[in-house]
Amino acid sequence: MSHSTYGRMWAAAQGALEDMLEEELPAVPPRPRKDRLLVFQGLATFYVKYLQILRGLEAVYDQMVHPQKRRVVRHVLDGVTGRLLELKNEMVELEFSEFHYYDDVLQDLKLTPGDLEVPIPRYFVSEKLRVLREREKLLAQILARGGHLEPELDVPVRTMSLEEAVRVMQVCERARQGRLRASFMKEIRREEEKERLGRNRTTNTLDQNVAATRIQKGGQHQPDAADARGKSVQNDNFTQAILFTTVWLGYSARKRIRKERLEEMMFLGMVSPPQQGKQSATLVRAQQVECARRMMQEEHEVEFQQALVSIKDSVRTVDGPDVRQTLQEQIRQWFIECRDATGKFPDFPSADEGGSAAIFAQKTPEQVAAELAAKEEEKEKRKKSKGKKEKKSGKEVKEKKKDKKGKKKSDADPEEEEKGWKMPPSSFLPSVVEGTKTYKEVWQGRDESQNFTQCFDAQLVREEKRVEVEEEIRIQVDELMRQELKNLKIAVDRVKEKKKKKGTKSSKKKKKSKKSAKKKKRREKDQTADRTIESLYEELVLEGFLIRPMNVKLSEYIGEYSYLGTTLRQADIEPMPSLSDVRQLIALYGILPLGSQAVHERAPLVKTMLLAGPAGVGKRMLVHALCTETGANLFNLSPANLAGKYPGRSGLQYLLHTVFKMEPKRLKKDLPKFLKLIKPEDRVLIVGTTRRPFDADLKPFCKVYRKIILIPRPDYSTRLTFWTRVLQERGGRLTPGLDLSSLAKVTDGYTQGHILQAVQAVLSQRRLGQQSQRPLSALEFISPLARQDPVYKEEEDTFKAWYSRTPLGKKRARAARASEEPSRLWCYEYGFPSYGNSGYCQHGDSDFPVNTPVSHRPCLLALCKWEGTLGLGTGSCSLCQFISSLLLPALPLERSPIGHE
Repeated sequence: MSHSTYGRMWAAAQGALEDMLEEELPAVPPRPRKDRLLVFQGLATFYVKYLQILRGLEAVYDQMVHPQKRRVVRHVLDGVTGRLLELKNEMVELEFSEFHYYDDVLQDLKLTPGDLEVPIPRYFVSEKLRVLREREKLLAQILARGGHLEPELDVPVRTMSLEEAVRVMQVCERARQGRLRASFMKEIRREEEKERLGRNRTTNTLDQNVAATRIQKGGQHQPDAADARGKSVQNDNFTQAILFTTVWLGYSARKRIRKERLEEMMFLGMVSPPQQGKQSATLVRAQQVECARRMMQEEHEVEFQQALVSIKDSVRTVDGPDVRQTLQEQIRQWFIECRDATGKFPDFPSADEGGSAAIFAQKTPEQVAAELAAKEEEKEKRKKSKGKKEKKSGKEVKEKKKDKKGKKKSDADPEEEEKGWKMPPSSFLPSVVEGTKTYKEVWQGRDESQNFTQCFDAQLVREEKRVEVEEEIRIQVDELMRQELKNLKIAVDRVKEKKKKKGTKSSKKKKKSKKSAKKKKRREKDQTADRTIESLYEELVLEGFLIRPMNVKLSEYIGEYSYLGTTLRQADIEPMPSLSDVRQLIALYGILPLGSQAVHERAPLVKTMLLAGPAGVGKRMLVHALCTETGANLFNLSPANLAGKYPGRSGLQYLLHTVFKMEPKRLKKDLPKFLKLIKPEDRVLIVGTTRRPFDADLKPFCKVYRKIILIPRPDYSTRLTFWTRVLQERGGRLTPGLDLSSLAKVTDGYTQGHILQAVQAVLSQRRLGQQSQRPLSALEFISPLARQDPVYKEEEDTFKAWYSRTPLGKKRARAARASEEPSRLWCYEYGFPSYGNSGYCQHGDSDFPVNTPVSHRPCLLALCKWEGTLGLGTGSCSLCQFISSLLLPALPLERSPIGHE
């Protein structure tokens, strides 16, 4: 696409962002809202809209080549990313769930589930590509020096005796001879078939006797026989032509119908499209254009960096002397005006107060002199008040305390009245507002029609560098003018220099603070001060802690959107999350914060994350994808890898110092303490993976891992997509005879790892070569699948029960119970409590009055919480009749009994 296209995309994203800022920052602050459903709808709408803005800005930043525009886009992009993470955090705290469903919002905004995918900015890797290549080269050199070359496949080797080896060779030789004999016999049968067909071929030859008789008769003419024979030949030719036409028309019609049916099935998505051996020319051209634009970005960036230095030097050389002279004249004029106004020279502001910049902050010399005089008066008053302390009576103190309490109560009353949810302050909205303001003031109305190559704007650079040069010169001039003012005071006002007193309290405090700082430094002694980064890196690589992540992207983790999530939640059934939701959480909690330093420092801090799920659902793949998308180092600190390394207390401390980790036995005690040392500016994320979380202690888990993500087994749509993708990647041909829908249905309960093993077992090199003669069928994959154990429902229920005992699961359970309180209270008015999701009153012994007979207790009084109606029990006792006569006449007209249970 062209430069103007990306300019329009930037304008569209900024327009949508301005609309969002108007909604988020209204002129009148909104009142607190009490309806949680409406609050969530508002947050979800903001989240989805910011997601679309983030996608547009990321595409613009990736392909825009103007260096100054890219800086503005990057500033806004980081702000939008951080705001997205803040909204996600608010939704989690509101719903007490990591997984959310946006069906209503998607329908209102006319979007598809694919628009919910979190875009991963490509600059996470592209802007540090050189560093990653150097690190990869260093890693390869270290592995080569240590003898750890590319990991070889573990091929099982079995030793055998001489007799067994001879027997194996005999079997192989007999098999070879059998295959050779079969090929010979096949050739012989083919030759015999040709001879047989030649003999049985129909020819228009006559019998020898008939032929001899006709030859003897010579030229005798039989017109009737000849005419009959001619007619029969014509009839035969006509019949053959009709037969040929009929066969051809039928064949062409069947072929055309088969093609139309296949196209219709492909359009409906019931048959996968045919595999294309070559990529389309349009896609290849688009990829080439994107690469060319990235190369142009690098060239323009180099030119821009060189221009920053050269233009600053020219501004300092050309404009520097004039700026210096002007500042000195202005400050001297200020000296004179202040002396004329006050009769003495003023005090020069310190560097912390702004220096000469505070003098000329749109103030006249009289105003500056008045402020300085007021400051001097305050200092004198403070000195006088130190020696004279007035004692206040106890009554006055009590009265003041009462007044304060009364004020606090009066101030707290309106706050207590307006209870509800309020949007907390954001750390990223100011940066978004600043970037939007820069876009409006500088780039929105700027004419870029003559800038065909989209190079930097030298005039803007000169304006920015002039401000920097003025600030640098101002600091130098301030030092000179302070000395000049000091000399003037000594010469004109005859002011003597004040000598500093010894042994003041401030000096003592400074000494104490220095001592404490020294103590802290001693405590936090660097254990590897004499080691270089390269040597530490090499040690971690050779010990097997620092490993090379697999080159996989997050988009390769296959998972489809859950279309039943909203429906199940409306029915008070907590749905299992989909793999698409898991992929989004990895992007939100892991990739986006780790990829940008500006986002990580201000976004909600996530230090640890736990991936829990059955074996084969792709937990390790997600960890590797996280490192690949962000270019992060991957430390393998699993218990199996740490066992036997760095023994003893000193070894443990050394390991903690180098990779923030420790021995597996001390993980429970030491890791929570060590996590406190990780600060927002440290881009470190600890990710744990487990397939049996319910075997461990829950409290230590929840103390260490702030985010717990439950990864379920794949659903039907995910399995269907996974089957299709895996077969295509492994070289399988997808034909209409291969029923993938049945395979996806049959493999319910199997994970992605199970399916991958089955495909690897079937698609051998020999089987791939036989696909043209024998296409793949679904039955071939049943046998490898039958040898594996699926994830049974009991195991899935165990994961659900474990997750419900986590802090977030407990909060959601309490919120669900609290949502049922209105129906229970309505029934409590009549003395019969309501329980359960169905709304029916299930009375036990403790719920009935003491004097109620036991025979009456099975009778039920039911309240339907959906309809607000009553249902009565079938008991014919006096208690039921009494309740019916008492309650039914008092019900509203729209409420009627829903029958008996």
